[in-house]
Amino acid sequence: MRNKSQTHKGAGSLSILFTCIGRRVSLLNSFRQAAKQLKIKASFFGTDASRLSPALQLCDERFVVQPITHADYIKQLLSIVKAGRVNLLVPTVDLDLKLLAQNKPKFAAMGCRVLVSAPEVVDICQDKRKTYRFLVKHGFETPRTMSVRAALSEAIPKKKLNWPCFLKPWDGYASRGNAVVNNRKELSFFAKRIPNPICQEFVKGTEHTCDAYVDFNMKVRCVVPRRRIEVRAGEVSKGQVVKHPSIMSESARLVEALGVGPGVITLQLFLTDTGVVKFIEINPRFGGGVPLSIKAGANFPKWILQELLGTQPRIRFDAFKDNLIMLRYDGEVWVGNRDIGGT
Repeated sequence: MRNKSQTHKGAGSLSILFTCIGRRVSLLNSFRQAAKQLKIKASFFGTDASRLSPALQLCDERFVVQPITHADYIKQLLSIVKAGRVNLLVPTVDLDLKLLAQNKPKFAAMGCRVLVSAPEVVDICQDKRKTYRFLVKHGFETPRTMSVRAALSEAIPKKKLNWPCFLKPWDGYASRGNAVVNNRKELSFFAKRIPNPICQEFVKGTEHTCDAYVDFNMKVRCVVPRRRIEVRAGEVSKGQVVKHPSIMSESARLVEALGVGPGVITLQLFLTDTGVVKFIEINPRFGGGVPLSIKAGANFPKWILQELLGTQPRIRFDAFKDNLIMLRYDGEVWVGNRDIGGT
């Protein structure tokens, strides 16, 4: 289903499509502001499986599409791209990254750049077992990770497993199914209730998220670490920019080693009490807390639009304000029945 707002694309303007746009109001507004700063005529399209998506209501053109598991999902996106002459496709969640990566050439053939990594890179990022093996192979610090069977074996008498441990699905996202276990009994209990579980060493330290910008030439241009003060449903609700040289340099090294990008890449890590940077996850997309980095001066949307227009943006690696704090809260989007196709 397609709904048009009163704003229409003018001649020679850019069209940007956000998939699974959901609640990404701040990200959408950041791109609008960037286009305004660059004096670009831009139209912003959005897709979602639900017509009640808040951010969808604020797009210039809105498309209700099939769920990503539907066989026609990519076909629908390609149709939108062709009809709207879309120049840039921006994924906002993990769900369709693999599909978009696999079909990237089809979008490119229509003149649409997709901000998604190569399929094999997405596969490493979305399988935490492969993430762990990659990190170890390339010399990055990371919590020890094993199968539940191996963990249960180590937890029997006369063998050692340090408690507590951390359980999570190897293919999970948004902290769904995560649990801290304190003994073998809890490990056995939660392992039966968490789908596709793996067991990780519990790390003591301060959790950080990093937003890394990879330009269209696959070069890391900027890394913004954000200390996670408070998290709600897997997404940061309170955070603070922390200009930490070791976190920034190690994150850049990891992004380059993996070949992830282009676009904004989200890394999750712990800075241990002894100052060691331990990576736990890599998400090859915009993170939910990216508005903090953008507000601090790392203007990712502006840089992306500049590159899309063939201009190389001027970026300093540490081009952002230190110590800025973000305190998030819920907002509202008001619509009438007719605006969403109701009666």
